[in-house]
Amino acid sequence: MKAYLAPTFVAALTVSGAASAQTMATVATDLNVRSGPGVQHGVIGAIGAGDEVTVLGCIDSANWCQVSGDGLEGWAYGDYLNVKAGDEVVSLYPNRETVGVTIIEAPVEDPTTGQDAAVGGLGGAAMGALIGGPVGAVAGLAIGGATGAAAAEEPTTEVTTYVTSNTVDPVYLDGEVVIGAGVPENVTIYEIPDQPDYRYAQINGQTVLVNPQDRQIMYIYR
Repeated sequence: MKAYLAPTFVAALTVSGAASAQTMATVATDLNVRSGPGVQHGVIGAIGAGDEVTVLGCIDSANWCQVSGDGLEGWAYGDYLNVKAGDEVVSLYPNRETVGVTIIEAPVEDPTTGQDAAVGGLGGAAMGALIGGPVGAVAGLAIGGATGAAAAEEPTTEVTTYVTSNTVDPVYLDGEVVIGAGVPENVTIYEIPDQPDYRYAQINGQTVLVNPQDRQIMYIYR
């Protein structure tokens, strides 16, 4: 999916006696695509900010939607998928009934591999939720308004070498790892020698750089 594609918004149509039509959406920020609906599932790729995807359906009881685009199919966090509702651009998942997105059943999972089991096996990893990322900046904007988070600045080689060589205890949190999401206070963020502008952590299976001042995610190692 190319980042220069212009957003296209198509509301799903409900047909009597048939399944709802698919929904087209654009992405508010660079967004993980996972192998299943939950942060315990591995990342299989990413959708670039402003790219367009087909939403095959969303789980009604969990904020995850099955998406497809450019040969990549998997699950993405619904708050960061944007659609048109009236004259506004809104997040798909909170507005799924208005948009008319297809509601699908969650895949049956082995209860020993779910998020709670994954966290429990880590011996005290923090539970909680990431504080929403750039979704608030796009909800309510008119079509054609600027969307997405600013591009992340590439870290130096020294920073990358340190954080990839010094692993830390992993943490699983509700929500998706995106640039601009806030890390809760009960999650430890670790210092990097001689780098006062950075802290780092491993959240939802990915190493991230965190701003120590506001605890927002600054960079994601994919």
